[in-house]
Amino acid sequence: MESKKMQGESVPAKLLELRESIDNLDAAIILMLAERFRCTRVIGSLKAEHDLPPSDPDREVQQVVRLRALAANAGLAPDFAEGFHQYVVREVVRHHEQTRRDRAARP
Repeated sequence: MESKKMQGESVPAKLLELRESIDNLDAAIILMLAERFRCTRVIGSLKAEHDLPPSDPDREVQQVVRLRALAANAGLAPDFAEGFHQYVVREVVRHHEQTRRDRAARP
């Protein structure tokens, strides 16, 4: 049985190539998220040190507007981008709240 062709390339070879690209992109996303969380840990410490609230609703609204526009321009569903951002922000705020509690518990 002859394998199907995709623009002159066998489908299994093209699948392997695309999967390798996806694996590389997934790794890049994880590394970027790790860097983002390194930054937000410092922000959480600064907020706790200066008695600022763990979340900043005004900033979050600005970010959602900005990210929805970026997503639309990139051909990504704005609702997906917003949902992903909300998920990340919830985790960041959770970390900031924990940092605040840890700081308050210090003697």
